[in-house]
Amino acid sequence: MQVAANTVVAIHYTLTNPEGQVLDSSQGGAPLAYLHGHSNIIPGLENALVGKQAGDEFEVVVAPAEAYGERDDNLVQQVQRSAFQGVDSIEVGMQFQTQGPGGPMVVTVVDVSESEVTIDANHPLAGVELNFKGQVETVRAASEEEVQHGHAHEGDLAHPH
Repeated sequence: MQVAANTVVAIHYTLTNPEGQVLDSSQGGAPLAYLHGHSNIIPGLENALVGKQAGDEFEVVVAPAEAYGERDDNLVQQVQRSAFQGVDSIEVGMQFQTQGPGGPMVVTVVDVSESEVTIDANHPLAGVELNFKGQVETVRAASEEEVQHGHAHEGDLAHPH
């Protein structure tokens, strides 16, 4: 069976940045299982897997526009330290969930002064070209329930209903 819409695909992969640094990998663990055609993974990788079948290897370079988008400097802003009530210590690298115009979003602290905190709402991989290398482990037809729920019911994406 080939990877197509409404198939459950399990892949082993290694993700590196342009410098070759490993950012993520399924090696040594369970493969990543996802429901194809339901935006469960980044578009550039999903598109590259169309037509592959179990056993096929892949090597794909995904541009930022097909991954986590380009960096947007407008998503970096300074907020008053008082906005972090109840947080005693704020350090660079900390992440917080906040309410954005489109719903909940995660921001990362990039600078801290006595009165202000600079936060970045860009995804940490925004603007980064991503290199995926791996192998398709399995491909199967999705169940009607998986299609209705919009995700696979096995592997890393499994959860109780």
